[in-house]
Amino acid sequence: MDQSCRSFLDDLARDGEVLDLVGPVALDYELAAMIGLVDAGPAVRVARTDGSEFPVFANVLNSRTRIARALGCLTRELSARIARATTVRTPPVVVSHAPVQHTVLRAEDHEDLLALLPIPRFFERDSGRYLTAGLIVAHEPSTGHRNASYARIKPLGDNRAFIGIAPNHHLMALAQEAARQGRPLDVAITLGAHPAIQLASCLYLGLGDDELDHAADLLGEPVRVVPGITVDVHVPADAEFAIEARLHPDRPIEEGWVSEYHGMYEDYGAGLEVEITAITHRRDARFQVILPGLFSEHALLGALPIGAGLVTALRAARIDVADLAVTRAGGGRVDVVAAVRHLKPGAAKRAFFACWSAVSMIKQITLVDDDIDVWDDEHVHWARTARMRWDEDVLIVPDVITDRNEPMNVGGLVTKIGMDATCRPDRRRTGWHLALPPADAVRAAARRLSAEHPGVVLDPGIGLAPLLERS
Repeated sequence: MDQSCRSFLDDLARDGEVLDLVGPVALDYELAAMIGLVDAGPAVRVARTDGSEFPVFANVLNSRTRIARALGCLTRELSARIARATTVRTPPVVVSHAPVQHTVLRAEDHEDLLALLPIPRFFERDSGRYLTAGLIVAHEPSTGHRNASYARIKPLGDNRAFIGIAPNHHLMALAQEAARQGRPLDVAITLGAHPAIQLASCLYLGLGDDELDHAADLLGEPVRVVPGITVDVHVPADAEFAIEARLHPDRPIEEGWVSEYHGMYEDYGAGLEVEITAITHRRDARFQVILPGLFSEHALLGALPIGAGLVTALRAARIDVADLAVTRAGGGRVDVVAAVRHLKPGAAKRAFFACWSAVSMIKQITLVDDDIDVWDDEHVHWARTARMRWDEDVLIVPDVITDRNEPMNVGGLVTKIGMDATCRPDRRRTGWHLALPPADAVRAAARRLSAEHPGVVLDPGIGLAPLLERS
């Protein structure tokens, strides 16, 4: 199979799920505005921008339904599918020839390689243009263990760039080890790999656990990689672009303001310098853009892999998880809703602490019963309103360790909250059931509507979506 995004994007186009913009589209702000205006809608292809010969695509993985399609599973199976991938490893296969290396551009032949690429300026107060869809592959200098992850890249000119890496990021650990050895860290920043490879690179794994090993389970076959041209790194062979570079841990650079997942700006201070050594790309390469901040694709690429790790952590804590969402309201990072079964007295606290321990960014958690659609904000809020006693079912824990990107952190600490919105049999004499038609009637009605009105878009009211999902 083609291990790039292009086959999937072409399939979406055949089904009418792609918005084609002939152009030219301005890289400063206009491209971001265009993508944002169809945030939960079609994928976007831009034939021509005002600053590059390469076409652009975006908004490809902006819904759970579309991500499930890319992985070849049902939407209701998505959480379990990604969670399984965290436990299965198949090493990549090294090939000698690869589409991503059809064209090779070396730094010695170009004053500014990144200027050739359609890198946008997204938001009004961002300090520069940002490359946001760059999947970064590096090898641990001492052990050779591979790491694949994401970080933002800001061009600086003269074949230099800024990279923003959080202090607890595995890529930072690799850079620090390279610094101890007195050398830069070779990296390859790839764009346009298959959605399965992109998702796997966002998984929360242990240091030294290779994300590309786990991508094979989502992909259905081993990832193909090829040795870099100018760096000692293996590159996903079917990606659209590979930017080969050296990361210099001893060259700090102040960033300025940048948008963050929570939808606001941050100023993290100094990041690191990246020295571009080459760019390779496919013959008819397409440049991928992910609209950052609070927008759908950026949120889901974080939310689904984080959710998979939380499902694993909760099951290890003996919590029976039916489904779990890391919500869009929390930028796909900090707000969790977990549907659980058979919750024993006192187990809610164990669930809260299991999540906070597994992912330090998680700030608020709501536990609901498995009749609640965790992806429906109104349904979840109904559960909080109708099934929870605020004086008994809320746990507030001050001064808990969090990540630097938590907008309310002070000195690396924040107050965290857990809400138990599950049913207690002794609290209501008349029971907890929502007033709904029978499940078989709902499913039959959905089939009839779809058959008699093929253009209708089903948008179920509160409580109906889980009945459809279980058909």
